[in-house]
Amino acid sequence: MANIVNFSDAASIGLHCMIILAKSDNSLNAIQLSERIGNSKHHIGKVLQRLVKDGFLTSQRGPTGGFELAVKPEECTLYDIYTSIEGKARNKACDLIHKVCPHDKCIRDNVVNKLTNEFIAFMKSQTLAQYM
Repeated sequence: MANIVNFSDAASIGLHCMIILAKSDNSLNAIQLSERIGNSKHHIGKVLQRLVKDGFLTSQRGPTGGFELAVKPEECTLYDIYTSIEGKARNKACDLIHKVCPHDKCIRDNVVNKLTNEFIAFMKSQTLAQYM
């Protein structure tokens, strides 16, 4: 059975790297993070640059450079990180190509909307500090 909730690779990388950086006393570069989570240093670098741009991380270039948190772990939620990478989670209309639903009542509307709202509430309730 497929997972009900799926994170993109980028969102998963961002969340994992932010938690690793929150636990670290030193800056870490893309190579070090790549070794810890098993993803390409290039993909990690692209994701983390997005988090730098949005103010979650700082970065330093060079042989002693790397990434560090720019936020307080207790003030940064998983939802903040997720939306920086993916955009805001939202309830989605029918995935079918029909412009008009062929049914009188949407067969998935209530459960999808409920799960989306629960996902958002959960992600907003979790801070980086809770994973340190």
